Amino acid sequence: MCRGPAGCFFFTGLLDADGGCDRLGSAAQLVGYKLNNAAKKMITIIPEKSPLQVLWDYLCQNHGEMLRSPLCPVVISVAMYFIACLFYTILDGLSSVMPAVNRYRIHSEQPVKLKSVLKALALTFYNHIVFVFPASVAQWYWRPPLPLEDTAPTVMEFTVHILGCMVLFDSQYYLWHWAHHKSKWLYATFHAVHHEFSQPFCWVTQYMSAWEVASVGFWTTINPVLLGCHSLTGFFFMMFNIWVSVDDHSGYDFPWSLHNVIPFNLWGGSPKHDTHHRSPSTNYAPYFSHWDWVSGTSSDYLVSPAMAEKKKRGHKTIS
Repeated sequence: MCRGPAGCFFFTGLLDADGGCDRLGSAAQLVGYKLNNAAKKMITIIPEKSPLQVLWDYLCQNHGEMLRSPLCPVVISVAMYFIACLFYTILDGLSSVMPAVNRYRIHSEQPVKLKSVLKALALTFYNHIVFVFPASVAQWYWRPPLPLEDTAPTVMEFTVHILGCMVLFDSQYYLWHWAHHKSKWLYATFHAVHHEFSQPFCWVTQYMSAWEVASVGFWTTINPVLLGCHSLTGFFFMMFNIWVSVDDHSGYDFPWSLHNVIPFNLWGGSPKHDTHHRSPSTNYAPYFSHWDWVSGTSSDYLVSPAMAEKKKRGHKTIS
């Protein structure tokens, strides 16, 4: 019997009578040897473990107790919010003395005032002290430690779940936002406070009623659970969602901003949300533009002087 690969048996049976098995068997063994070597090389190119495994192992080994704590989502959310806001606050300070920064502000002619920042911070701290902190303590007291997975998600699983959470949150918030603008009672009772600033800046992101804070926080937390996401995916979505929210309210329009990178004007970004604060019946969606297109709530919007100049140069080049 030929000792080559399984696919060789049929052909060697035909050639045994003529004495050709040895030659074909040797060739088959050579092919099998080369295929085996190629497979070994592919294994070295395509890792058996997810590229995210190293990160997940590090987090579990060094910060496992924190990740298991019911307080972890709250700590991540609050820390990410203040880090993002501090970044844009520094830019706001630099914009008053550096024209190179100021030209990327949508309202470059109107600097952010300290009085407005303090007003926004006052409500933010009030909501966190009166509502977020007690709810966090209650969750820490009654909820058991969270289980952590041994293996990290694959890159494909991670990407698909992040996109799924984004699409789901985008739909949920669009409907919530639309309803709170169409209903006079809902708007006056829960959402009007957020529109006290017609030209938003970073700290306006959480200048909102406790009901709105709870709604947004609930969806951000529950959507990864509904979609069966890995814990790492859920933590990343939480941080990404907060960063995007702050960026939408930042008043900055950079070339590398997502709305200038993602094609077909599919991503809303700060220009569209800035327009929403000035024209409240438009641009309800937090991420994408498709719901506003379908519902007829999309509108024209302002961009920063720098991006307006760049687009103008691009039109001249094309023409």
